[in-house]
Amino acid sequence: MIRDIKLLARIITFIFCTGLSISMFANDTDTLTAYFSNAKIKLDGNLNEEVWQKAQRISDFTQREMEEGRPATEKTEIAIIYSKNKLYVAVWAYDSEPEKIKASQMNRDFSWGGDDNIELIISPFNDNRNGYLFVTNPNGARADVMVSNEGEGFNKSWNGIWDVATTITDKGWFAEFEIPFSTLKFPKQDQQVWALNIERNIRHKREQVMWKGWSRQFDIETISQAGKLDGLENIESKEKIEIKPYVTGGFEKINGAEPDFIYNYGADINVDITPTLKLNLTANTDFGQVEDDQAQINLSRFSLYYSEKREFFLEGNNQFEMNVGNRNQLFYSRRIGNDSETEQDVPIIVGARIFGKQNKTNIGFLNIQSAAVDSVPTTNYSVLRVSQDIWKQSSVGFIVTSKLQNGHQNFVYGADFKYATSDFLNGKNLEISGSIAQTFTSDSTNKDNTAYDLSLSFPNDWVELDLSMNDVQAKFNPEIGYIRRTNARRFSAELQFNPRPKFLGFARNLELKPIEIDYYVNSATNELESINYEWRPLGIRFKSGEFIEFNVQHNFDRLSESFAILDTIQIPVGDYWDHLIEVQFNTYSGRKLYAGLEASKGGFYTGTRTRLETNLTWNANKHWNFSGYWSKNFLYLPQGDAVATEISGRISYAYSPKLNSGLFGQWNSEDEEVLVNFRFNWIPKIGSDFYFIVNQQLSTADQKLKLEGTTVMAKFVWRFAI
Repeated sequence: MIRDIKLLARIITFIFCTGLSISMFANDTDTLTAYFSNAKIKLDGNLNEEVWQKAQRISDFTQREMEEGRPATEKTEIAIIYSKNKLYVAVWAYDSEPEKIKASQMNRDFSWGGDDNIELIISPFNDNRNGYLFVTNPNGARADVMVSNEGEGFNKSWNGIWDVATTITDKGWFAEFEIPFSTLKFPKQDQQVWALNIERNIRHKREQVMWKGWSRQFDIETISQAGKLDGLENIESKEKIEIKPYVTGGFEKINGAEPDFIYNYGADINVDITPTLKLNLTANTDFGQVEDDQAQINLSRFSLYYSEKREFFLEGNNQFEMNVGNRNQLFYSRRIGNDSETEQDVPIIVGARIFGKQNKTNIGFLNIQSAAVDSVPTTNYSVLRVSQDIWKQSSVGFIVTSKLQNGHQNFVYGADFKYATSDFLNGKNLEISGSIAQTFTSDSTNKDNTAYDLSLSFPNDWVELDLSMNDVQAKFNPEIGYIRRTNARRFSAELQFNPRPKFLGFARNLELKPIEIDYYVNSATNELESINYEWRPLGIRFKSGEFIEFNVQHNFDRLSESFAILDTIQIPVGDYWDHLIEVQFNTYSGRKLYAGLEASKGGFYTGTRTRLETNLTWNANKHWNFSGYWSKNFLYLPQGDAVATEISGRISYAYSPKLNSGLFGQWNSEDEEVLVNFRFNWIPKIGSDFYFIVNQQLSTADQKLKLEGTTVMAKFVWRFAI
């Protein structure tokens, strides 16, 4: 291990000494002062209240794209006023060609990458790490993200209590945000100073402008580069307790059986213990409104990963995160409410979470009791995660998790550190991090039960470098975590250059990757197990918004045990070298119709594989959006040829930002099932929801379409605040 670390240090020294860096643009931090007013604000996007004329405005926006460092070509103004309990933000987004404004979506949590938009990030802790991102487009669509560790954590599924209204005129478009202070966690001080940054995207010009931190080295999530918001005095959260009871009703009909009527009720209660610490309580939790995962055909010998979508686990989920490299998570909330052995949903009886920040200490505590279902006994889950901010952007911390089930016990305990700076080599980003953890299982010998990770990242505009070394021993077993691969020590390196040659007038930048390699050895024997190597001789991001890349891959895999794919094909023990070529192409997402295509061809264990994948999106107008996905794998193996197909499609209709519906369908050749999900969502007031859901399951076995099950359900959630 010492020899590996020395080699790592030599590589780092070589990269930095060769001067692979570009100069940093000067960026003095400025301040916007909020204006206090008790004047009534009508949230309509017209910005005609007299108080908006009294508030300070900022307009010094600078291009990040297309011409870094140059003034914005269109004027943008921002003003902020506040009352004792609410924050209001006004946006004047002028446009000399208003007929070209792009606004194709209106639904909640819209994908804003193709629309004109305003992104507003606020960090009440002013801690150079964490914040709240609020996004809207000219249609008044709302999206919000809980950002942690300057963008390493990007929780788009979080839904805050806030609202926005917009208008479009012949001068541009205008927005009015209303954000209750109860949505934000902030220190208890008479006078507040928060971090603030604003980004505007003008899609018809491919132009991106920012108030502060506009260098390509940074994103809006890089809160350490933001400006400041001051002038906030004697503010408070009006609402200390939030109660969200729910009721569901409907029926489930399985083919050949009588309808089973569904009725359920429960509640979530949120309590502000302090201005910066929150308590979540849940009883008889129901997740019936959550959309199904998109099914995936697994052609590897490792488990698939699915993101968390359930609301109870989303807010503050960054407070519970810790990994040991390669996406190996010590806490993976989807283990709660689902038994991994039987793949059975398990109801949650009761649960509690405490999360937030006390001074410079980040705290996350969770305790949940799940019900007994069939052969699965009642189970208790607990997590305690604490980290301490040190220096400007760094931290140290620890985690403890436990799973208690009918005499069976599983514990995880670990610690981590991160050193991060945006001031390395005259304004470059650098991050060095490490973590170590052990597990204890009551019915195990508890040897070879350690995992660790050591990594370095140099993520900058012109050059990106990542180096890491992590080890997950054979008996490392976090039962409420996610581990992709055990008994493996991994060495990883990735180097990519992103030059912007002026002589290529059509290109925004090139992407040249000489090396991306994952090298695995057996943790116990140090014998080679796998190599995954990719190099990219050419990638181009065009000024028009298109992107194309060409990759060459070389993979080695030593199988000590056989494994099955598609339930019918057995891959035997042996050593395998596979060589592939891959092409990816994407058109600009700011168009009404855009698409992506991926194709690869090469070896696959005992034979060959050809993979084709495409996606297509048509944003017909601000109400109607259509998208489709198609993937096909052609396998040619001595054990037998096979074709693996995945198809999915989505139709969305949004009558308004608070009234929308969607139809999602999917099918794959392995399960031979069509899954259809219809969801209608009405938001009578922010924080309250009405859902109407229809799920259908149809079998396509034997080339016949047969209805196997239907679920029809309505769910009503109403928010009370005290």
